[in-house]
Amino acid sequence: MKKVLSILGAAALITSCGSPLSGGGGELTGARTASFNEPAPFGMILIKRGSFEMGPSDKDSLWGTDPETKGVSFDAFWMDETEVTNAKYRQFLYYVRDSIIRERLADPAYGGNELFKITEDRYGEPVTPHLDWSRPIPWKRATEDEQRAIESVYYIHPITGEKRLDEKQMNYRYEWYDHTAAALRKNNLDPAARQRNTDIKVDPNEVVMISKDTAYINDDGVIVNETITRPLSGYHDFLHTRIVNIYPDETCWVNDFNNAYNEPYMRMYFTHAGYNDYPVVGVSWEQATAFCVWRTNYFKESANLPAGYTIEPFRLPTEGEWEYAARAGKNENKYPWATNDLQSSKGCFLGNFKPGNGNYTEDGHLITSKVGSYSPNEFGLYDMAGNVAEWTSTTYSESGPNQMNDMNPDLRYNAAKEDPYAMKKKVVRGGSWKDVSQFIRSDMRSMEYQNETRSYIGFRCVRTQIGFSKGKK
Repeated sequence: MKKVLSILGAAALITSCGSPLSGGGGELTGARTASFNEPAPFGMILIKRGSFEMGPSDKDSLWGTDPETKGVSFDAFWMDETEVTNAKYRQFLYYVRDSIIRERLADPAYGGNELFKITEDRYGEPVTPHLDWSRPIPWKRATEDEQRAIESVYYIHPITGEKRLDEKQMNYRYEWYDHTAAALRKNNLDPAARQRNTDIKVDPNEVVMISKDTAYINDDGVIVNETITRPLSGYHDFLHTRIVNIYPDETCWVNDFNNAYNEPYMRMYFTHAGYNDYPVVGVSWEQATAFCVWRTNYFKESANLPAGYTIEPFRLPTEGEWEYAARAGKNENKYPWATNDLQSSKGCFLGNFKPGNGNYTEDGHLITSKVGSYSPNEFGLYDMAGNVAEWTSTTYSESGPNQMNDMNPDLRYNAAKEDPYAMKKKVVRGGSWKDVSQFIRSDMRSMEYQNETRSYIGFRCVRTQIGFSKGKK
């Protein structure tokens, strides 16, 4: 009898799914979910959670005023160990190019059909579908119509005869859901949930106005991004659409410098293999943001994640995250290399910047350098000072951190097309190859307009880590 009772008792501790519980007998044991450890993002460094004093590390050299700093804390996040290179950005560009071609292979206007599938390469050998969009598409021996679809994304320059990718066609369309706006109590779809003060009578017919970004390409092939304002009607009001032409502005090398012979960089910097591992430039804040969205989707495709599993997106770093990472979390650091000197004990420069008046080459480079050419900081990050300045996600404000929270500080404003241009400033950090030492300091702020492209501004990505970082003591 005792043996039977013990078996029944054990059965009572088994869930309907057959999972044994510790405890039982009416005790709280918890309902646990399955844990899935995401793979470490390739080429990224984990920055553990911590805090520091954000802002200038010493007095203003001109006026002698005390610095305005703010104690802030950050959760753990992954950060690219180097700036995004030309080769990595071309992977994004070729993905868009190949997507356009694939659509046209199924377009009757190009002689295609929706049953077209790539089963063999151009030599007749069988191929396995792959997700490495950085490699050429393994086209089978194309028919005349299929070849027309492939060639449709290129053009021949009418003067030089050069075959080029058609920059105007390289448009990336993406959607993003504004979780923050959807979570605001004033935007709740249920009027009764918008007000918790029981002294105030809720108006069930209150009209809540929502701004929503939408985009399309008009009959002339022009991208139209616009912001519409309409009454709140459902969750789709927080789903935004954007179309961005992602081809880098190669002309920035000429437009940034008057009366300088920079034509070779304009023609070769982005496309020539010799610059594969150099930081991509001529990319606007809008293009860098589109890259982050694409990278998130590409990661989902290739990481073989469980069905329905969502991940933290790749994104641009906030201004605070960037400064924390550059200074290795230390208040006293003006530069990433933890010293006020610009050269090592052997006389080698510690970063790529402009050492003197009219002298760009003393550090060994005239313009940008290969990423990782100098030693990393204590967090393992390269080129956090000089080489190219870097976009952040933060909206530029003169008061800076004073307007931000002290936990994961950020200031974000999604400027509408019709907003004044002055409202479209974004924070740029790190200084570049053209800047003197004062402007490559980790605690120095600068800005640029979100649609502007420069030969000295690039970017790197970050991604919040969820739940596994122990941080520092």
